[in-house]
Amino acid sequence: MRFAWKAGLLAMGALVGATLPAARAADVRVSIDAGKPGPVIHRNVYGQFAEHLGTGIYEGMWVGPDSKIPNVRGWRKDVVGALKALHVPLVRWPGGCFADEYHWREGIGPRARRPVKVNTHWGGVAENNAVGTHEFFDLVEQLGAEAYVNGNLGTGSAQEMAEWLEYMTAEGNSTLAQLRRKNGRDKPFKVSYFAVGNEAWGCGGNMTPEYYVNQYRQVATFLKTPENNRPKFIASGGNANDTRWTEVLSTQNLKFNFDAIGHHYYVFPSGQWEGKGPAAGFAEAQWISLLSYTQDFEKTVAANIAVLDKNDPQKRLGLYLDEWGSWYDPEPGTNPGFLVQRNTLRDAVLAALHFHMFHAHADRVHMTNIAQMVNVLQAMIHTDKTRMVLTPTYHAFALYTPFQDATSLPVALSGNPEYALGGKSMPAVSASAARGKDGRLYLALVNVNPREAQTVTVALQGAAAKRAVGQVLSADAMDSENTFAKPDVVAPKAYEAQVRDGALSLPLPPKSIVVVALD
Repeated sequence: MRFAWKAGLLAMGALVGATLPAARAADVRVSIDAGKPGPVIHRNVYGQFAEHLGTGIYEGMWVGPDSKIPNVRGWRKDVVGALKALHVPLVRWPGGCFADEYHWREGIGPRARRPVKVNTHWGGVAENNAVGTHEFFDLVEQLGAEAYVNGNLGTGSAQEMAEWLEYMTAEGNSTLAQLRRKNGRDKPFKVSYFAVGNEAWGCGGNMTPEYYVNQYRQVATFLKTPENNRPKFIASGGNANDTRWTEVLSTQNLKFNFDAIGHHYYVFPSGQWEGKGPAAGFAEAQWISLLSYTQDFEKTVAANIAVLDKNDPQKRLGLYLDEWGSWYDPEPGTNPGFLVQRNTLRDAVLAALHFHMFHAHADRVHMTNIAQMVNVLQAMIHTDKTRMVLTPTYHAFALYTPFQDATSLPVALSGNPEYALGGKSMPAVSASAARGKDGRLYLALVNVNPREAQTVTVALQGAAAKRAVGQVLSADAMDSENTFAKPDVVAPKAYEAQVRDGALSLPLPPKSIVVVALD
């Protein structure tokens, strides 16, 4: 089979060597049924997470209005601009574990008068509360994103959370509404999501699910807002491969303010909490071990959804994967509590595999939040004082923006070879398809094999296409990364293939992501 290569695709040779690797025979077939639309892929599947952790907020995004770094009311122009280009739909704040020690009254009023606390969870450093409620909502409004506020159950109270919601949403002349106005905000803030605690099984209180249910029931009774500003309320659920929290939460007939269950899942190359593995400089065995854990994650998502389908057949409850991503050993020379890690092509491929899984479960998975936005764990952006660089994970998110609020379409793969090494295995090619809000049909493909190219032949039902136009993300090495000195080592390149001899075939370089519109 021959392909029509455009100049932009030929330029891709710079990514993967002097010449484009020869594609294998067209033995992978992707069938898309455009006549059977599935659930909408909620834009918040591409949500973000910003915790008071390391330089994730301070320096990474917030420099203060008096900084020489260009900013808008304290928020870095370069970082906010890059995030706006991603169409960030949602930001979760202030944590994470930090949320259960955060008292919102300490983050309002003149910044010079706010108390300085110790961030006991993350590095034992000073937290000056410079970023509080007003600053956070300024950020999400600059981004055009929705706000996900995480309440303090661990060291807080029902009263504290109820009063915070009143402060943010009250329309009348209550004392808290007037206090908000005194602090510079006349109109109520728009709170889209509100969580009662975080990781109640661990850093949020070391609770059992049965105990947490009673805590939730009490607190949720008092969480009141104007009807036109009612957030969706999220219960703290399980983590890793657990389903017990979902089982307990979905069988307790929680009648007040209960819309979704949060679930957290991180992947490590070693599969172990201690000795997770390096973020860069790894062998192929650690490439496949990390990526193959997405299969365990999908099994966990499916198992939790099965529990919800049994206990909530009306599908009233969503499953929110509000922390996910890669987690490696701390970067040498950094504060271990700052969770600094390098970001490579492996992280971009990992993100794309996650996206495909979220799309496949779009009927229940209405929100996910990668950990985290800037400088922490699998971040979109790295900064160093005045400098900024976009990570491979950033570019993966950018490729998939057409899938926000798109309508999922059934996809079937045949002839898909196994990629295997050292007792680990997974399908070589992953695929997802959707009809975008613009009416175009989008196809995303991932080749996880770092050594062998693949060729995918597309079969369409209920639609026709003569070409595929989009972008490809790949690089020379499995651990290729963008640095301040070399910021474009991993960056998308133009991609186009056309029908030849009645077939639309797409070559996939090794270790690559391809996202195209089928026209």
